[in-house]
Amino acid sequence: MPIRSRNLYTPGSPDPFKLSRSKVQMFLECPRCFYLDRRLRVDRVDGPAFTLNSATDTLLKKEMDAFRERREVPPIAAQHGLNAVPFQHPQMDDWRANFRGVTYLHPESNLQLSGAIDDLWQDLQTGELIVVDYKSTSSTKPIDLNDAWKQSYKRQMEFYQWLLRRNGLTISNRGYFLYVNARTDPDAFHDQLLFTSQLIPYDGNDDWVDETITAAGQCLAGSQAPAATADCKWCDYRTCASAVLTGH
Repeated sequence: MPIRSRNLYTPGSPDPFKLSRSKVQMFLECPRCFYLDRRLRVDRVDGPAFTLNSATDTLLKKEMDAFRERREVPPIAAQHGLNAVPFQHPQMDDWRANFRGVTYLHPESNLQLSGAIDDLWQDLQTGELIVVDYKSTSSTKPIDLNDAWKQSYKRQMEFYQWLLRRNGLTISNRGYFLYVNARTDPDAFHDQLLFTSQLIPYDGNDDWVDETITAAGQCLAGSQAPAATADCKWCDYRTCASAVLTGH
């Protein structure tokens, strides 16, 4: 059942309220869904688990950890003219772990923000740190960041950059999406998927984050659920189901 019993916002509580990167994204998509989820206990219905994506993420992290240990430039970075190595830091495991991640207490809203990064690389020339986010797909089309639904990927990158900067780290505006694209033999499966890797640069701008966090805090503190966004499919479903059930 999509009814939660924990991590609900209580107006007036002095305790910081935990809010993950994905919930900030939900607020951007639809403030009403966000309010229902964090204030009134009603989750959106979960989608299917992307187990193949999780598997490729795990393998990529193991591969990059080997380069991290040896302090070597990964071949995929060298191929794109990037003189950078996976960053060594005692908190790296926590920063990459779900339900821990990079954290920051936003003083204006008393919200404890968090986000689990995939990786950080360090530019050996400038010393700046580079956010690297892993993505998996299976596509015969060229991979880019131009699809409308990939705007959430860009916001994800910018949110991580914002979090890390609030932790006192020098973060490059330029991050990278490390895409692995699965393909098969066109004639048979042969019990294997073959992957090609691609590093896609993205120049982030995190100016939107602080004001969004403030707005999310104000939303949670409100006494009524805000209006739904016009294109929210979850709110459309609730409206249609309610109309049918009440005979309207």
